[in-house]
Amino acid sequence: MKRLAIGLAFSLAIALAVPAARAQQQTPPAPELAVGAEAPDFALPGATRFGVLKNPVRLSDFKGRTVVLAFFYKARTKG
Repeated sequence: MKRLAIGLAFSLAIALAVPAARAQQQTPPAPELAVGAEAPDFALPGATRFGVLKNPVRLSDFKGRTVVLAFFYKARTKG
């Protein structure tokens, strides 16, 4: 019975802590962009079929060129 009480207390503590931690990590939403507006600069980790690139890829690296972003959310997963 004592183990059950300790387990429940531990589970409750984690359940209460997780939403609080998520609330602190949230960033404010980015402002919406109008059609034709210039996108703000950002950096993302780049990857090839051989793995993740050493340096991040920045949008500003492609200034003046057409950029198409493609996201493969199931890449490198079991899904």
